[in-house]
Amino acid sequence: MDGSGKSAFRSLRQMARAAASAVEEQCDLCSEPVPMEHRHLLNLSTRELLCACRACVILFDRSEAGGHMRRLVPARYRYLVDFELTDAQWESLRIPVSMAFFSYNTAAQRVMALYPSPMGPTESLLTLETWEDLEQRNPVLREMEPDVEALLVNRTGGRRDCFLVPVDECYKLVGLIRTYWRGLSGGREVWQQIDSFFAALQARSETAGGPHA
Repeated sequence: MDGSGKSAFRSLRQMARAAASAVEEQCDLCSEPVPMEHRHLLNLSTRELLCACRACVILFDRSEAGGHMRRLVPARYRYLVDFELTDAQWESLRIPVSMAFFSYNTAAQRVMALYPSPMGPTESLLTLETWEDLEQRNPVLREMEPDVEALLVNRTGGRRDCFLVPVDECYKLVGLIRTYWRGLSGGREVWQQIDSFFAALQARSETAGGPHA
């Protein structure tokens, strides 16, 4: 598992434990209580996700507020219709499952490809040429905010769904799979949870244009 994936996943696991035990969550910056649904900041040095209250969200909702230390995870969700990613291109990525997410890591100075697994987020090698080809075919990728947004691809069950989402949503998916996965195939419950996750994601997403839009 990639180090950045470990940190973000550890944050979400802690949040899940707090929710399960009915402990009121707090802002990681000022200790104010936060509701179940709240925004996050990304610590750029540790790749850790931090819970943020409304006041801290307002404070950090400016690009210069966090300097080079923290960035507010955005709240925009976009479903990419007609996203151009052929089966041959997907096979060239050598991702062993049918889901993955891609985000630009400024510390590593490259786009990282991660896929969810029962063990947590796992990195898959992504060449610069592959990403540049995807960008050329899909200019909307150039709008993806470094570190805090991700391209999330779902090709399970014959689907060909692509989203631009806040990066914390990707780690929620990772946590969901790790929590509900059973046996070799995952079991019925985990796939129901995955279907519900993507249905909710699409319901809250605005539709963005396809290639060369």
